[in-house]
Amino acid sequence: MRSADCDILVVPGYTNSGPDHWQSRWQERLSTARRVTQASWDHPEPGPWRDAVIAAVQAARRPVVLVAHSLGVVACVQAAPYLPEGSVAGAFLVALPDIEQPDMPAVLRAFAPIPRAPLPFPSVLVISRTDPYAAYDRAAGFADAWGADLVDAGESGHLNVESGHGPWPEGLMRFAGFLRTL
Repeated sequence: MRSADCDILVVPGYTNSGPDHWQSRWQERLSTARRVTQASWDHPEPGPWRDAVIAAVQAARRPVVLVAHSLGVVACVQAAPYLPEGSVAGAFLVALPDIEQPDMPAVLRAFAPIPRAPLPFPSVLVISRTDPYAAYDRAAGFADAWGADLVDAGESGHLNVESGHGPWPEGLMRFAGFLRTL
Protein backbone atom coordinates (compact mmCIF):
# COMPACT_ATOMS: atom_id res chain seq x y z
CA MET A 1 0.00 0.00 0.00
CA ARG A 2 1.14 3.54 -0.74
CA SER A 3 0.40 6.48 1.54
CA ALA A 4 -1.80 7.92 -1.22
CA ASP A 5 -4.02 4.82 -1.00
CA CYS A 6 -4.97 5.25 2.66
CA ASP A 7 -6.04 7.74 5.27
CA ILE A 8 -3.22 8.07 7.77
CA LEU A 9 -4.56 8.97 11.19
CA VAL A 10 -1.94 10.47 13.50
CA VAL A 11 -2.85 9.75 17.12
CA PRO A 12 -0.64 11.71 19.55
CA GLY A 13 -0.28 11.02 23.23
CA TYR A 14 -0.62 13.02 26.42
CA THR A 15 -0.18 16.81 25.82
CA ASN A 16 -0.23 16.30 22.02
CA SER A 17 2.78 16.27 19.70
CA GLY A 18 4.36 19.67 19.20
CA PRO A 19 5.57 21.06 15.87
CA ASP A 20 9.02 19.47 16.18
CA HIS A 21 7.71 16.00 17.08
CA TRP A 22 8.09 13.34 14.39
CA GLN A 23 4.29 12.86 14.26
CA SER A 24 3.75 16.52 13.38
CA ARG A 25 6.54 16.45 10.81
CA TRP A 26 5.14 13.28 9.20
CA GLN A 27 1.66 14.79 9.15
CA GLU A 28 2.99 17.79 7.23
CA ARG A 29 4.91 15.56 4.83
CA LEU A 30 2.25 12.90 4.11
CA SER A 31 -0.61 14.35 2.09
CA THR A 32 -3.21 11.87 3.35
CA ALA A 33 -2.32 12.28 7.03
CA ARG A 34 -4.53 14.05 9.53
CA ARG A 35 -4.49 14.29 13.29
CA VAL A 36 -7.03 12.73 15.58
CA THR A 37 -7.85 15.62 17.89
CA GLN A 38 -8.84 15.25 21.50
CA ALA A 39 -11.12 17.49 23.56
CA SER A 40 -8.34 17.87 26.13
CA TRP A 41 -4.70 17.02 25.56
CA ASP A 42 -3.73 17.98 29.11
CA HIS A 43 -6.59 16.27 30.96
CA PRO A 44 -7.13 13.06 28.99
CA GLU A 45 -10.10 10.82 29.66
CA PRO A 46 -10.17 7.23 28.41
CA GLY A 47 -13.70 7.16 26.96
CA PRO A 48 -13.48 10.40 24.97
CA TRP A 49 -9.98 9.57 23.71
CA ARG A 50 -11.09 6.12 22.53
CA ASP A 51 -14.23 7.61 20.98
CA ALA A 52 -12.22 10.23 19.07
CA VAL A 53 -10.21 7.45 17.43
CA ILE A 54 -13.40 5.56 16.56
CA ALA A 55 -15.03 8.69 15.07
CA ALA A 56 -11.93 9.51 13.00
CA VAL A 57 -11.79 5.97 11.60
CA GLN A 58 -15.52 6.04 10.80
CA ALA A 59 -15.09 9.38 8.98
CA ALA A 60 -12.27 8.06 6.79
CA ARG A 61 -12.94 7.52 3.09
CA ARG A 62 -10.14 5.03 2.44
CA PRO A 63 -8.55 2.25 4.45
CA VAL A 64 -6.99 3.68 7.61
CA VAL A 65 -3.46 3.35 8.87
CA LEU A 66 -3.06 4.48 12.47
CA VAL A 67 0.19 6.15 13.53
CA ALA A 68 0.10 6.40 17.32
CA HIS A 69 2.56 7.55 19.95
CA SER A 70 2.52 6.96 23.71
CA LEU A 71 -0.96 7.35 25.23
CA GLY A 72 -2.29 7.47 21.66
CA VAL A 73 -1.23 3.81 21.38
CA VAL A 74 -3.43 2.95 24.37
CA ALA A 75 -6.38 4.89 22.88
CA CYS A 76 -6.01 2.99 19.60
CA VAL A 77 -5.81 -0.40 21.26
CA GLN A 78 -8.86 0.44 23.38
CA ALA A 79 -10.74 1.57 20.25
CA ALA A 80 -9.86 -1.53 18.22
CA PRO A 81 -12.84 -3.71 19.25
CA TYR A 82 -15.26 -0.92 18.28
CA LEU A 83 -13.88 -0.14 14.83
CA PRO A 84 -15.83 -1.21 11.75
CA GLU A 85 -14.49 -4.51 10.45
CA GLY A 86 -11.91 -4.01 7.72
CA SER A 87 -11.71 -0.23 8.19
CA VAL A 88 -8.16 -0.26 9.55
CA ALA A 89 -5.48 -1.64 7.26
CA GLY A 90 -2.78 -1.42 9.92
CA ALA A 91 -1.34 0.36 12.93
CA PHE A 92 2.15 1.75 13.48
CA LEU A 93 2.40 2.02 17.26
CA VAL A 94 5.32 3.76 18.98
CA ALA A 95 6.45 4.03 22.61
CA LEU A 96 3.64 2.36 24.54
CA PRO A 97 3.55 3.75 28.09
CA ASP A 98 2.97 1.14 30.79
CA ILE A 99 0.06 2.95 32.41
CA GLU A 100 -0.59 -0.02 34.68
CA GLN A 101 2.50 0.77 36.76
CA PRO A 102 1.77 2.46 40.13
CA ASP A 103 4.43 5.14 39.61
CA MET A 104 2.62 6.55 36.57
CA PRO A 105 0.69 9.81 36.99
CA ALA A 106 -2.95 9.22 37.96
CA VAL A 107 -4.17 10.93 34.77
CA LEU A 108 -2.47 8.17 32.75
CA ARG A 109 -3.34 5.30 35.09
CA ALA A 110 -7.00 6.16 34.47
CA PHE A 111 -6.57 4.48 31.05
CA ALA A 112 -5.70 1.11 32.65
CA PRO A 113 -5.93 -1.72 32.02
CA ILE A 114 -4.23 -2.00 28.67
CA PRO A 115 -6.17 -4.50 26.53
CA ARG A 116 -4.35 -7.70 25.72
CA ALA A 117 -6.65 -9.07 23.02
CA PRO A 118 -5.15 -9.61 19.57
CA LEU A 119 -5.60 -6.60 17.30
CA PRO A 120 -7.89 -7.20 14.30
CA PHE A 121 -5.39 -5.62 11.89
CA PRO A 122 -1.66 -5.88 11.17
CA SER A 123 0.44 -3.83 13.54
CA VAL A 124 3.96 -2.92 14.54
CA LEU A 125 5.01 -1.83 18.02
CA VAL A 126 8.25 0.17 18.13
CA ILE A 127 9.76 0.18 21.61
CA SER A 128 12.94 1.45 23.17
CA ARG A 129 15.08 -0.32 25.73
CA THR A 130 15.45 2.97 27.65
CA ASP A 131 11.91 4.31 27.54
CA PRO A 132 11.28 5.86 30.98
CA TYR A 133 7.57 5.03 30.69
CA ALA A 134 7.76 1.30 29.96
CA ALA A 135 10.12 -1.56 30.64
CA TYR A 136 11.17 -3.23 27.40
CA ASP A 137 10.03 -6.70 28.47
CA ARG A 138 6.59 -5.45 29.51
CA ALA A 139 6.10 -3.61 26.21
CA ALA A 140 7.29 -6.68 24.30
CA GLY A 141 4.67 -8.73 26.15
CA PHE A 142 1.94 -6.41 24.92
CA ALA A 143 3.24 -6.68 21.35
CA ASP A 144 3.06 -10.45 21.65
CA ALA A 145 -0.49 -10.36 23.05
CA TRP A 146 -1.65 -8.04 20.26
CA GLY A 147 0.02 -10.07 17.51
CA ALA A 148 2.10 -6.99 16.65
CA ASP A 149 5.51 -7.19 15.05
CA LEU A 150 8.06 -5.91 17.55
CA VAL A 151 10.67 -3.36 16.49
CA ASP A 152 13.54 -2.87 18.93
CA ALA A 153 14.52 0.81 18.74
CA GLY A 154 17.58 0.27 20.92
CA GLU A 155 18.40 2.89 23.54
CA SER A 156 16.12 5.62 22.21
CA GLY A 157 14.23 6.96 25.22
CA HIS A 158 10.55 7.74 24.65
CA LEU A 159 11.04 8.31 20.90
CA ASN A 160 10.03 11.95 21.12
CA VAL A 161 11.67 15.35 20.71
CA GLU A 162 13.21 15.18 24.19
CA SER A 163 15.01 11.95 23.27
CA GLY A 164 16.31 13.43 20.01
CA HIS A 165 13.61 12.06 17.71
CA GLY A 166 12.22 15.19 16.10
CA PRO A 167 12.41 14.26 12.41
CA TRP A 168 13.10 10.53 13.10
CA PRO A 169 13.95 9.54 9.50
CA GLU A 170 14.63 5.92 10.55
CA GLY A 171 11.06 5.73 11.83
CA LEU A 172 9.67 7.11 8.59
CA MET A 173 11.62 4.50 6.62
CA ARG A 174 10.28 1.79 8.94
CA PHE A 175 6.75 3.17 8.46
CA ALA A 176 7.17 3.11 4.66
CA GLY A 177 8.29 -0.50 4.91
CA PHE A 178 5.25 -1.31 7.03
CA LEU A 179 2.95 0.30 4.44
CA ARG A 180 4.46 -1.92 1.74
CA THR A 181 3.36 -4.99 3.71
CA LEU A 182 -0.30 -3.93 3.80
